[in-house]
Amino acid sequence: QVQLVESGGGLVQAGGSLRLSCAASGDDFSANAMAWYRQAPGKQRELVARITGGGSTTYADSVKGRFTISRDKAKNTVYLQMDSLQPEDTAVYYCYTDRRAVWGITPYWGQGTQVTVSS
Repeated sequence: QVQLVESGGGLVQAGGSLRLSCAASGDDFSANAMAWYRQAPGKQRELVARITGGGSTTYADSVKGRFTISRDKAKNTVYLQMDSLQPEDTAVYYCYTDRRAVWGITPYWGQGTQVTVSS
């Protein structure tokens, strides 16, 4: 059974930093793209950052220069280093990956971890 387990969320003051971790189990996702999404109250879930199996990264414009996504393939884990946090970064952060086959896509989501940034 595939599981994505996030950790590292919490309460931080504006300007502070947090590092989120997402550990995948049940399958080897080292060749897969993995991503972080977030959802703030009353808003749609949005893509924050993505890293491919080859290590290429993309970021939402709102976090460029402040957040860094990375991965440790040996640990089947992806990280999100968040610096210069702002109150608008407050959200539940979700880890995501998927399996793509000829018959379709199977998405996998973590349970989410709360990040709260106080002003």
